[in-house]
Amino acid sequence: MHYGTIPGVTKPVARLIQGTVMIGSNNLDYSFGLLDDILALGGTTFDAAHVYGNGDNERTFGRWLAARGVREQVVLITKGAHHNQDRRRVTPFDISADLHDSLARLGTDYIDLYLLHRDDPSVPVGPIIEVLNEHLAAGLIHAFGGSNWSHTRIKEANEYAAARGLTPFAVASPHFSLAVQVEEPWENCISLTGEKGAAARHFYADNGMPLLTWSSLAGGFFSGRFRPDNLDTFTEYLDRLCVKSYCYPDNFARLERVKELAEE
Repeated sequence: MHYGTIPGVTKPVARLIQGTVMIGSNNLDYSFGLLDDILALGGTTFDAAHVYGNGDNERTFGRWLAARGVREQVVLITKGAHHNQDRRRVTPFDISADLHDSLARLGTDYIDLYLLHRDDPSVPVGPIIEVLNEHLAAGLIHAFGGSNWSHTRIKEANEYAAARGLTPFAVASPHFSLAVQVEEPWENCISLTGEKGAAARHFYADNGMPLLTWSSLAGGFFSGRFRPDNLDTFTEYLDRLCVKSYCYPDNFARLERVKELAEE
């Protein structure tokens, strides 16, 4: 396993980050076994979210942390302030409420890296940066960043922080993959792929900001299970998202080139 660093996070961060959307209390043996295996392979960094499983995801991960006694070995990333059907919820109140929920569910007194799961461009960046710095000063989080925030909003937020001597966003977490995301799998996603993502790619390259990209394997597209002649046969939720987002001619052409390179 290779490791990197993120400003504010005191532990090495594994460059392969294990998502936890698939774990749950309905199958603790599977969930604990998966997490055990990842940790044994040096995968010390895990990504959770307030919205996953209506909280069951974080509670299950917290039970594993307590049962194994490995909190200080693990870099814990979780996310909050996701939109719901009623509100966008990217406010100081919602950020704080979700953070305290997550701390309780996970059974910990701090989050190594806290990400805002979505953005609301109609909300000024100032109050968001201010409340995240308050939680940073209180020790509840050690660093923070934005998932599915545009590079222009992150730039605006970090300029606000710099002008006031506050801590800025340490990371961005957009989608990025060799497969271009043609349709977004969920609403209000940010992808760095394709021509639309070119400006953002240049911004991050120029500024050296760490990127924690999600669905880097394009939801299983590169597994080879998905072919132009079998797309109608997939019925599972995550498989259908892959079909919707990535299963297009240009991406299948990329997959063929990947196979050729692998054979070489």
